Amino acid sequence: PPVIQEESVKDLLCHLDIHKPMGLDGIHPRVLRELAEALAKPLSIIYQKSWSIREVPDDWRLANVMPIYKKGWKEDLGNYRPVSLTSVSGKVMEQFILRVLTWHVQNNQ
Repeated sequence: PPVIQEESVKDLLCHLDIHKPMGLDGIHPRVLRELAEALAKPLSIIYQKSWSIREVPDDWRLANVMPIYKKGWKEDLGNYRPVSLTSVSGKVMEQFILRVLTWHVQNNQ
């Protein structure tokens, strides 16, 4: 399994878009970004443990699905698309998963 480095977690936290909404956990990206130094180590431990046991916290699997208007008549439900607002901490973990999957695909073609 890959090792999830504290420095890598800190880097991802420092580059969070603070204009994105928070998930159901109520933790705003700005909070994670501003506390990146303090949160990098505990989150790296959580991410590493999660990776090794192949499970993620239940809260990271929950989403608040919001209908976002696209175009056309607002009365037509087909003119909306669903957007899932998930935990920002979970999204950071997803970035590590994406990196590993991308590396694996590129090196096993």
